[in-house]
Amino acid sequence: MTKIYGYARVSTDGQDLDEQEAALKAAGGEEIFQEKVSGTVTDRKALAKAIEALKKGDTLIVTRLDRLARSTRDLLNILAAIGDKGAKFKSLADAWADTTTSHGKLMITILGGLAEFERDLIRARTGEGRKRAKERGVHLGRPSKLTEHQQREVLERRERGDSMPVIAKSYNVSHTTIMRVLEAATKD
Repeated sequence: MTKIYGYARVSTDGQDLDEQEAALKAAGGEEIFQEKVSGTVTDRKALAKAIEALKKGDTLIVTRLDRLARSTRDLLNILAAIGDKGAKFKSLADAWADTTTSHGKLMITILGGLAEFERDLIRARTGEGRKRAKERGVHLGRPSKLTEHQQREVLERRERGDSMPVIAKSYNVSHTTIMRVLEAATKD
């Protein structure tokens, strides 16, 4: 037997959940998960419990999309989690956000495609920018913990037979840092 779950959220303690709860119950919500937490917080315990409770064929309803997510990416991630459970989603105030209908599924699919396209564009631009920076000789990533002079000293000390832990301790770095210096020297 399928079940309808509701999710209600307000941002501050001064706000009241009663209106959302009443609307969700009027829409058939049998169990309502509630919390008072900012939408910018991604670790929302009541939302996680609501999604966990979903079984195949169940529906999660909210009064408005902004009660569920603060960004398109957040929304799509949540909808994917609901879909992975074999469940459906419906926003009472946003008719297009209703995966219980064919039109709603189409809209969510289009949104998901647009978000994926945007991620691919960002990834491509970022990759191109990294490539251009490398061509200009820009060092990417964290700065080295050891100066070039110290790195040369590490190589000399290792050739003399000093152990990596001893060398690392003298520079106050981990032996992994020393290992990286040695690996980089063998690549050149």
